[in-house]
Amino acid sequence: MFRFIVLWGLSLIIRRAPPPALVVSWLRFACGAARLGPVNRPVIDIVIPALNEEEALPWVLESIPWERIRRVVVADNGSTDATREVAEAGGASVVSEPERGYGAACLRALRELSRDPPELVVFLDGDFSDHPEELPLLTDPITRGNADLVIGSRARGEREGGALTPQQIFGNALACRLLHLIYGARYTDLGPFRAIRWGALEALQMSDRGYGWTLEMQIKAARRGLRHHEVPVSYRRRIGQSKISGTVKGTIGAGTKILYTMARYAWKRSG
Repeated sequence: MFRFIVLWGLSLIIRRAPPPALVVSWLRFACGAARLGPVNRPVIDIVIPALNEEEALPWVLESIPWERIRRVVVADNGSTDATREVAEAGGASVVSEPERGYGAACLRALRELSRDPPELVVFLDGDFSDHPEELPLLTDPITRGNADLVIGSRARGEREGGALTPQQIFGNALACRLLHLIYGARYTDLGPFRAIRWGALEALQMSDRGYGWTLEMQIKAARRGLRHHEVPVSYRRRIGQSKISGTVKGTIGAGTKILYTMARYAWKRSG
């Protein structure tokens, strides 16, 4: 009786076993997966320059795809509100840069990152006008090896009515036109939402401490022949008052700095 049961069980196993070819395929897949190991993602850090953004920062930090990044560094640019406190409560590291200026804040954050550099850096505004959840749109072209610098273009993406003022639209269009005429680089925006390889960023030797930061990066990238790419990104009205386009002084200052920066590097190129 026992012998009969054993033989019957073996016959069921043989009849229900997968075809040999399928077994071989499974084994090959398993061995291949073992050789490949876990999927490696690049180390990504985010820099957020911030000035009096206590109302917007919680929304920004909550929208970040934290599973894709290592850390967020908020550069407090002399805030008089609770920017530092809400940034730390949201999981960000905070560094202080009392000298007012977009570029000054970015440079201070980069000094912090240089202690343990990432592979990619993403720059993001702290006013919740950008959509942090779209971060993969900027980082994926670099991760795939197709670009060194990726600009999020507000001009090509979906944007809320009034999110960009007429002077911003004009200034961006003018700067991008000059970039093409002088350097042959095709851009549609000087958008702050951008990603760049750490090695490429170091090679650019960024120095602008004010409004010209984004333009300086794109000029130097063009001059050094970095592979640049643009992706459409969404854009909405910021939370709170703009420090640049929201004031006459800021608008004039930004426009003047853009023209000065363009002329400065064009002169260096011809000199």
